[in-house]
Amino acid sequence: MRIRFWGTRGSIPVPGRNTIEFGGNTTCLEITLQTGKRLIIDAGTGIRELGSELKREEGPTDLYLLITHIHWDHIIGFPFFEPLYDLSTRIRIDGYPTCMKGLRSTFDTRMGDGFFPIKFDDLRAEVQYLDRISKGEVEFEGVTVDRIPLQHPQGGYGFRFREDGKTLVFITDNELRSDAWTGRTLEEYVEFCTGADILIHDAQYLPSEINQREGWGHSDYEAAFMLAREAGVKKLVLFHHDPSRTDLDVAAIQEACREIAAQKNSYLMIEAARENSELLL
Repeated sequence: MRIRFWGTRGSIPVPGRNTIEFGGNTTCLEITLQTGKRLIIDAGTGIRELGSELKREEGPTDLYLLITHIHWDHIIGFPFFEPLYDLSTRIRIDGYPTCMKGLRSTFDTRMGDGFFPIKFDDLRAEVQYLDRISKGEVEFEGVTVDRIPLQHPQGGYGFRFREDGKTLVFITDNELRSDAWTGRTLEEYVEFCTGADILIHDAQYLPSEINQREGWGHSDYEAAFMLAREAGVKKLVLFHHDPSRTDLDVAAIQEACREIAAQKNSYLMIEAARENSELLL
């Protein structure tokens, strides 16, 4: 697997001179499988630039799109994904059960006068809703994909990918807490993440902020570290950077998390997700 970050930010895009290093676009990841097929996670504003790159390549676009949940920062880039307007494009969509409702809503909720000049039904690409992952573990092009529910308002899914003996876990918009809903306890997340080569996890808040943001559906970097440590993860990637954070702020969070690891005598590798960076697995 090759993982590329197209959007690392949470809540709202924040482009500008203070977010150049870690990025200002909202959630979008590209996973290139051994078969060469692409699996995309979420359609935040980062998917626009991904679409531009795909259009520069020769040949048709054929990919899978997994949606964690339908809050705006995870779907708002969908209408700007250029391959949608090409007859040679095939997109197979799966994820949280409301994913198609959310993607359609970026064009028109049918409660107003529309939110985009083009209708969803006028898209030229072949868009197919699979509706498989909600029923359990599935296989896409040789990679086994499973999901776990998120502790997040209106719900969502985190995903685990296994290919050729390697494991990637992606869990964003998730609040790690002791009084979690059923199916979302720390023990269950530890089991889901156990032995992962890479864990990408929500770390939007500072430990000092978490009490004031209880119930908002996000974790602090210390909680993300403790999960990774308990699960025996090899590498932790801090994700879903708060829109208020500058590059210097995110770098400080990365260093603070590494200091906690050192204090705990942990050899866990830790880094903050950077837009346009790649991980190989």
